Amino acid sequence: MTESFRRSGEYENPYQAPYQAPYEDARQYASTPASSSPASASPVTPSPVDPEWPPPPAYRPAAQAPVEPTAVWQTRTAGGAGDGHGGGTAPLPPVAAEPTPPGRKKRARGPFALLAAVAVVAAAIGGGTAYGIQELTGKDTVVSSSTTTSVVPSSKTGDVATIAATVSPSVVEVGATLSNGTSTGSGVVITADGEIVTNNHVVSGANSIKVTTSDGRSYTAKVVGTDSKKDLALLKLANASGLKPATLGNSDGVKVGDTVVAIGSPEGLTGTVTSGIVSALNRDVTVSTGENQGRQQGGGGNWPFQFGGQQFNGDTGSSTTTYKALQTDASLNPGNSGGALIDAGGDIIGINSAMYSAAADSSSSDAGSVGLGFAIPINTVKADLATLRAGGSDS
Repeated sequence: MTESFRRSGEYENPYQAPYQAPYEDARQYASTPASSSPASASPVTPSPVDPEWPPPPAYRPAAQAPVEPTAVWQTRTAGGAGDGHGGGTAPLPPVAAEPTPPGRKKRARGPFALLAAVAVVAAAIGGGTAYGIQELTGKDTVVSSSTTTSVVPSSKTGDVATIAATVSPSVVEVGATLSNGTSTGSGVVITADGEIVTNNHVVSGANSIKVTTSDGRSYTAKVVGTDSKKDLALLKLANASGLKPATLGNSDGVKVGDTVVAIGSPEGLTGTVTSGIVSALNRDVTVSTGENQGRQQGGGGNWPFQFGGQQFNGDTGSSTTTYKALQTDASLNPGNSGGALIDAGGDIIGINSAMYSAAADSSSSDAGSVGLGFAIPINTVKADLATLRAGGSDS
């Protein structure tokens, strides 16, 4: 509050002035005669002046500017304790900065905590553990990836029935019409709009191709590209949508003894499921690259191949190619070519491509699967997809 000063005697009652210096009060009392009473004729003796009273200051105190609540100068209230006066101003220590309340600090840390949580999730994804997100969201999302993921719940890992139910919608039957007959194989859906990976020998020399999904829908298909050196082909279905793409896993992480499941259409029996283990890695398998490689001598669908210096299922001819394959004892039969080899988590780790079957004229004791099947590693397939989409190495 701004204080103002006036000369002695200016106020009718000196005690009602906003501020009255003690020196002015003393001077006023010493110089002003006492008022006479009408009832008394004798004069009143003036009040004595204390000779020891100090003289007034040479100048009046300067008027103080209005004081903000946080300023150093604060106005004391009337009758403040300890100062001996009824009012005035006095210097006070500077007001310390108000500390941040604990609750505000917690709110400030909120965004950083959120970023940390996002970083943990990002690290989990980077490490190939997409199953963690599936657990958080409650969904078994199928995602193509170069690292191992899981499309079945962890509690069902390795359960053949769960793997079959999860992956079967992503495996199709492929029927090719040739100039001298037909051939049957399998394929794996890799996009929702109908891209299908299969073996080259399944569609080589085909005049037309028909694809049937696990739920019975039929589509016509055309060859987008082929790579006879890797025995791979890419098909595209006409007017397809809403298909279920398979999850492409990581074949580099496969070990001998790993549980595997095979799904395909052996002998035209769509959606047949068998199981076994990975029995060997990096087997050299040789197949024909000729246009008629899908036709075995004597007919049938037993695609010829060479392994370990021997020929199986007929003559591969003079034009051949060799690739590294996964070996499995899961039962594979004619019609499984181009189908899926799946790991315990439901990921595709290979495209089944060759299997040994006894010759047609063999005795019944030699007939059927003998547990000698081969699959093209899925990492080989993924590395070849761009080439296949561009028309393939054979174009």
